[in-house]
Amino acid sequence: MKARVHVMLKDGVLDPQGEAVRHALGALGFSGVEGVRQGKVIELDLADGTSEAEIGEMCEKLLANTVIESYRIELL
Repeated sequence: MKARVHVMLKDGVLDPQGEAVRHALGALGFSGVEGVRQGKVIELDLADGTSEAEIGEMCEKLLANTVIESYRIELL
């Protein structure tokens, strides 16, 4: 069983990496980019029978800093 966890900064949290990417894109001539939010994707290979609740617990305890980040679980 596989799962993919998408982690992003919550709305309202400054994203300096996203801003650096937006600035670099502008410097490369891509003037139409008004904002960039950068996140991470974590793919998990899991034993059969691992529940979505267990994956959520992994996110809460390690994979995401839930104070400033949100996450979405995608079962594959």
